[in-house]
Amino acid sequence: MAKTKEETKEYMRLWRLKNKENIKQYRNSKHNKKIKTICQWRSRGILCFDYDLLYDIVLSTTNCEFCKVELNTNTKTRRCLDHDHSINDKFNIRAILCNSCNTRDVLSILS
Repeated sequence: MAKTKEETKEYMRLWRLKNKENIKQYRNSKHNKKIKTICQWRSRGILCFDYDLLYDIVLSTTNCEFCKVELNTNTKTRRCLDHDHSINDKFNIRAILCNSCNTRDVLSILS
């Protein structure tokens, strides 16, 4: 019994209305944030053998590896995963930096 596109669309609209609170809770869950972060890393070309381990390492890092400023959610001091864009076939992560150091690309300047 195939449903038409319009019937499916209406069914999904009603389902979302009925489950609005559950959807909101899932979107704000730690699990969902982890999945979204890892997907963003992959889409930006970050290569790793174990993304779950990398995620835990990034979260446990408290200071920028270059300027040593304490990392938090502030725009200038939020965590950034710096990687080498020229490497696209193996592990390419260079450091966990604050946003200021990452946008200045300090590691490529030092190399």
